[in-house]
Amino acid sequence: MRALIIPILFLLMPLAEIAAFIFVGREVGVGKTLLLVLASALIGAVLLRIQGFGVLRKIQQASQTGADPGRQLVHGVMIVIAAFLLIIPGFISDMLGLLLFIPAVRDLGWSLVKSRLTIVTSGARPFSRGPQPDQGAWRRSSGSQVIDLDDDEFSRNEGRGKTDPNQRDRLK
Repeated sequence: MRALIIPILFLLMPLAEIAAFIFVGREVGVGKTLLLVLASALIGAVLLRIQGFGVLRKIQQASQTGADPGRQLVHGVMIVIAAFLLIIPGFISDMLGLLLFIPAVRDLGWSLVKSRLTIVTSGARPFSRGPQPDQGAWRRSSGSQVIDLDDDEFSRNEGRGKTDPNQRDRLK
């Protein structure tokens, strides 16, 4: 049953938006309705720019001080979603987008997802709010697991297993 909620919302949302357009168009007229839609798109773009740069600045500060940037990352994602909802035409999506621009609403969203997130940064221990991973496993795997090869240092052999495994230059 839970799997049907999202497809049903995708089917009902356009119908609700059309109904809202008809209602608003009857009340204020077609021209003012179109101006409202254009104004909401412009407001979304401006709010994305203003609040988006603010969140990016907070993410940079958190990462420079070694603090957990998770809250700011989630706020940034919600701001992008809010701007997208404002930019697409529709009054219901505009209301949802405006709600996501309110920091208290974003904090509510953060409180709902923070226990499910793990943020991994390079060269540091992961920030985790959910069930803690095995601490010993982190220490064992903290060494670099990336092997950086140039193009001339690696090639694939189509006939795997047909070459002598004791051959010295197997990668060339």
